[in-house]
Amino acid sequence: KLVDDLSAVPTGSIPQASGGWAETKAAYRLLDNPAVEWREILEAHTQRTVERMEGQPVVLCIQDTTELDFTSQPGIAGLGRLSDEAQHGLYVHPTLAVTPAGVALGVLDAWMWARKPKDQPDVKESTRWVEGYEIVADLAETLPDTRLMYVADREGDLRALIDAAARRGTPADWLIRSKHNRKTTTGEKLWARLARSEPLGEVEFTLPAAPDRPARSVRQTLYRTVATLPAHHGQPAVTVTAILAREEQPPAGEKAIEWRLLTNRTAKTLEAVVELIDGYRRRWLVEIFFRIWKSGCRVEALQLGTLERLERALVLYLIIAWRILHLVT
Repeated sequence: KLVDDLSAVPTGSIPQASGGWAETKAAYRLLDNPAVEWREILEAHTQRTVERMEGQPVVLCIQDTTELDFTSQPGIAGLGRLSDEAQHGLYVHPTLAVTPAGVALGVLDAWMWARKPKDQPDVKESTRWVEGYEIVADLAETLPDTRLMYVADREGDLRALIDAAARRGTPADWLIRSKHNRKTTTGEKLWARLARSEPLGEVEFTLPAAPDRPARSVRQTLYRTVATLPAHHGQPAVTVTAILAREEQPPAGEKAIEWRLLTNRTAKTLEAVVELIDGYRRRWLVEIFFRIWKSGCRVEALQLGTLERLERALVLYLIIAWRILHLVT
């Protein structure tokens, strides 16, 4: 009921959305109840998300991290430093399930954490990407008729993630925008090798508008190669497919759109490579999801006294943000 109430007035405060004193009091009691674990709230939604995934031939599982800034509310206990040391808040790292056609199916998983002070030991944050793949892989083993593809931006370009997938026999595919120019077993750098190859073909699409740019047409030339990365930290060598999607002639005054992607998929044909490019392009949906969550639901305006109360509210608004995203995709 609370999710329904908040969904009806997503930009309003909890008292405004609740509609009355008794309902408001009940909402705050729920958020203050230590017996209510935020992960259990999300699990109820995740179960329904998995039901929506069943029967889909392919589902993209998109992960990304965003920070929530509560600097204007110094009274919330349990928050930590952000990328700007002068600010404080917390980080959220969800997994959004979408179809290749762009229909948002739901939130599969999420991490929420506050950084500790610099002088205190903390969890290595890159671990969330590897664990995120493991969770998607676990789910893939329960959905034999649906191919899951884990999609990540450059922060997810981790050899530990690639090795984890290989150890498990890659139950879920992975598609990652590359950050590193790794050496191959031939001694060559991966992207230098690919840049010398013959183009496979082209792809054309409309780049959606963003807060800092209008929408525009993009034509990319596609390059593709298979390479083997050498053994690393006791893990065996692993074979990957590298894809370079490069805008050779951007419009005057525009920065060329270039993506360097790594995947376990062999993608031998132009059609298969374009399918992967289309899959990566769906990653923009998580950016819209975050925009809805922050601006549409105004989660950074929540006035709750502790991190635990805030986490329960944030999960409810994650579900609401998905509802809104589902309506517009």
